[in-house]
Amino acid sequence: MRSRLAARSARLVLAAAAVTALAATSTACSPDDAEDTGSSPAASASAGKTDSPSAGESVSASASGSGGSSDSGSSDAKTEASGDGDKSGYGQSCGTNDLDFKVTSETQAGGYYLVTAKAKSGITCYLDVNTPSVSFGSGDEGLASPVGQGGEDPIKLTGSAVAYTGISPKTTNTDGGVEFENVIISVTNDDPNPAELKLPDTATVDKPIVTNWATDRAEAVPVIV
Repeated sequence: MRSRLAARSARLVLAAAAVTALAATSTACSPDDAEDTGSSPAASASAGKTDSPSAGESVSASASGSGGSSDSGSSDAKTEASGDGDKSGYGQSCGTNDLDFKVTSETQAGGYYLVTAKAKSGITCYLDVNTPSVSFGSGDEGLASPVGQGGEDPIKLTGSAVAYTGISPKTTNTDGGVEFENVIISVTNDDPNPAELKLPDTATVDKPIVTNWATDRAEAVPVIV
């Protein structure tokens, strides 16, 4: 009887051990399965993260490209502006303030003043109006009348090129006249910036006259014909 019980007990123990081993095996497999199952979402998430930076880099490159285009346009605009600056003053009509003047006293034709005009440094311009506007004082009696002699139209002034005009302050044979120490000259009647020039001596003014601009000083001797 005892032998049978011992044998049955041994079988029960073996069965219990088998169940325990089976349970342990199932438990051991579960983490592996979970790990395998979880690896796919993790890999997918990792792939998703990798895609996002790539898209960001693409946008950044596009923005960088746009920035490059903007800089290029700005550079072109600066170059164009610089080009315009280099051409400033070329082909324009001379204004009085574009010119430097010199006045000398001459003895020909009973005495007159020779005015030499020269473009200021860096300026190229044209004397489009042939006769300058000249006056002694602000009254009409001091306004010089053009005599129409000499002249070239237009005269280009640049560098060392000069133009001349001659002013005779007195054309009458009387002893009368008004004395002036300065003469006002401008390239046109409506020039907003006339120049007031100091005369080398005091002028007695009575019915003054002025010649046209000329490149030959011999043509700037004022003579009433």
